[in-house]
Amino acid sequence: MPRDIEMQTKEHWERVYAARRNDELSWFQTHAERSVRLITECGTDPGDPLVDVGGGASTLVDDLLARGFGRVTVLDLSARALEAARTRLGPKADTVEWLVGDVTALQLPAERFALWHDRAVFHFLVDATARKAYVEQALHAVREGGHLIIATFAEDGPQQCSGLPVVRYSVDALHAEFGDRFTLLKSEREIHRTPAGSEQAFNYCVMRKG
Repeated sequence: MPRDIEMQTKEHWERVYAARRNDELSWFQTHAERSVRLITECGTDPGDPLVDVGGGASTLVDDLLARGFGRVTVLDLSARALEAARTRLGPKADTVEWLVGDVTALQLPAERFALWHDRAVFHFLVDATARKAYVEQALHAVREGGHLIIATFAEDGPQQCSGLPVVRYSVDALHAEFGDRFTLLKSEREIHRTPAGSEQAFNYCVMRKG
């Protein structure tokens, strides 16, 4: 992603998080129950390193820490969102690695993560070059045999979110973006009810590298 576009996008998300409380944002979940279940079903050990891409102020990190996961990284473009999560967690925040930046451009350690989780970042990548960079980053940062959990708007989901366009995916189309290096293990459909009461259709894909 070109640097000027990256900065424009970062500024957009900082404004979004400044304008509303976390529990007013459309993607808010009191508990990320489906994500936690899928992470557990992957056989992820509490001692395994995992990353929540676009985790922002999500409560997934709270749920993971409560279940004994001790090597969690939360990555997001918005420093404001990460600070909200840190404040909410209090002293527990010191056990988490917090990364501010664009997932397509950061220098992540090679084969670092046993599990890569992304709920509602990938569908914002409307540019094919950005999607390619994202997939290459996942290939680089996830260890062989590691898992990806990617959730995007389904074919009948919203066409935009927070004022930005998105790409909607069927399960097959989403898996195709990641290619043969990732084996599709399972998929699930979710109807998410936003704090405002509207419904959003998501597809979750669980994939394994190698």
